[in-house]
Amino acid sequence: MSESDLLKRIMVNPRIFGGKPIVRGQRLAVEHVLGMLAAGDTAETLLKAYPWLEADDIRACLLYARKVVSEERIETLVLETAA
Repeated sequence: MSESDLLKRIMVNPRIFGGKPIVRGQRLAVEHVLGMLAAGDTAETLLKAYPWLEADDIRACLLYARKVVSEERIETLVLETAA
């Protein structure tokens, strides 16, 4: 599946979660999927917890996150120490 097809699975509905990105119009925020993965849950765990969820939905969340993060610039703090 192409990146553009995957990203079509991510939607924004101002009436659901205040307009946060969600998966295919369902009440499951991209943020929640990413949080579960970050906490150590596997894709299989998510697919069991949400029977309507598809593996491509999880890939779409990861792709969406990568796209968002790639637009950010983070300045690192450099501390000088006395020699």
